[in-house]
Amino acid sequence: MLPPRTAGDFFLFLDGLGISHSTKAHAPVFTVAESTSLRDEIPGGHTKNLFVKDKKDRYFVLTVEENATVDLKTVHKVIGASGRVSFGRPEKLMEYLGVVPGSVTVFGAINDAGGDVTFILDEDLMRHDVINGHPLSNDATTSIDSGDLLRFLEATGHTPLVLKVTD
Repeated sequence: MLPPRTAGDFFLFLDGLGISHSTKAHAPVFTVAESTSLRDEIPGGHTKNLFVKDKKDRYFVLTVEENATVDLKTVHKVIGASGRVSFGRPEKLMEYLGVVPGSVTVFGAINDAGGDVTFILDEDLMRHDVINGHPLSNDATTSIDSGDLLRFLEATGHTPLVLKVTD
C-alpha cells in the first residue's frame, strides 16, 4: 500500500487542475468549537466532516457546515446506505483517507484511490462561494471555491452527491 499523500501533494494536485486555493496555518484544532477563533481570519463555509459506515461496510464522508446537525439515526435514508450508519474505525480512516481522527476532511478523497468512500456534500454548505477544509491535517485550513471542490472530487475519481443531510 502506498503511503498517504501529504498536504504538499494535495496542493500540487490542485495546482495541476488549475484550482485556485489558499491555506492558513494555525494551531491544531480537533473540534468545531476549537476552530471558531479562525472565523474572522478565514471567510467562507467552514466544514464538519463525518466518516461513517453502513451495515454492509460501505463508507461515506458527510461534509456539512460546521454548526449543522446530522441525525445519524435517519441520514442513511438520504444517502442510500444499508441501514443506520455508525462512525468508521480509525484504521479505515487512515487506510482510505490518509488522515487520523480529528483531521477528517473532504480533501482526503485524494488518498481514496480505490474509490472505497462515497462523498456527500450538504446542500446548505454548497451555497457558500468558498469552502474551507483541512488539507489532510488539522493544523491548517485550505479555502477553495465550491465549484472547484466538485472539480477536485471528480478529478480524484469520485462523483460527489450534493444532498440535504442536515436538520
